Amino acid sequence: MSRFAEIVRRDLRLALRQGSDSVMVVTFFVLTVVLFPFGIGPEANILARVAPGVLWVTALLASMLSLDRLFQADYEDGSLELLVLTPTPLELVVVAKVAAHWLTTGLPLLAAAPLLAVLLNLDGQGFAALLVTMLIGTPILSLVGAIGAALVLGARRGGVLVSLLILPLYVPVLIFGVGAIDAAIQGLAMRAHLLILAGILVAALPLAPWATSAALRQALE
Repeated sequence: MSRFAEIVRRDLRLALRQGSDSVMVVTFFVLTVVLFPFGIGPEANILARVAPGVLWVTALLASMLSLDRLFQADYEDGSLELLVLTPTPLELVVVAKVAAHWLTTGLPLLAAAPLLAVLLNLDGQGFAALLVTMLIGTPILSLVGAIGAALVLGARRGGVLVSLLILPLYVPVLIFGVGAIDAAIQGLAMRAHLLILAGILVAALPLAPWATSAALRQALE
């Protein structure tokens, strides 16, 4: 666990030192959401109706912006090979890097979402559902995105390839995330949607690091 914490701290220091990825993700999220009222009009009812989908789709796309750099820097400077050779299981290294990625991308998105929900006139009953679904869903985005980032490691135009690989896998998170918010707004039970989201997270926690580790080993051979 000390090794896990060291990797998380290392990636957080690198992310804070560079700062570009986190700023880019949040800026894209904010600017894209702000553009929607200009595109579909200022009518409050229309904005409130599309708010859950707009927020989730934009957050999903924003989280993808930094995925191609998740392992790329370590791959280019040789740090990834050293991490593979250490006694620490590669799966644990992957979980640590995914945790750092979520802290620098998913957490800022989670913090910005309520403010943008106010801009889109989201119904008050949907705020709690928005926060809960993003708290469960954004780690899934990082875990699944890590698989795509590892598969395209060293490839040209890796960012485009990552998008093509993982966008279909993001669809269930989008469906049940938006469904839970819509159910809360309409006064219906959102428990089923949240349980499915939680089930996806529970499945992704062991499977995504395993698949990512296999892809990393393949890339280093």
